Amino acid sequence: MNPTSMNNIESVLTQIRAYQAEAADGANRADIGLVENDKSTSFTDSIKGALSEVNETQSASKAIRNAYERGEDVPLTDVVMSLQKSSLAFEATLQIRNKVLKAYEEIMNMPV
Repeated sequence: MNPTSMNNIESVLTQIRAYQAEAADGANRADIGLVENDKSTSFTDSIKGALSEVNETQSASKAIRNAYERGEDVPLTDVVMSLQKSSLAFEATLQIRNKVLKAYEEIMNMPV
């Protein structure tokens, strides 16, 4: 692997760890009754941000692919890595959507 892809992987792992810590902190605050209306991001803002990041990844991938197709000096490995990142981001988003829909259906089918 080249250093750039290792840096990208490390940055994604760091971001995932930060989200996990934030989620655990929120769960702990809820358990002890300390949840308050602060100026943190809402669930909707988090979803919009994640979807915009996926969209940016796909746009960047498309731009690199188009540059390569036009014959610009873009290494093929960068094009392939960009396409794989875009594909992985989309697949992860799709899996999350499927999980949320399944959870919603289970909640709606619960006897009251």
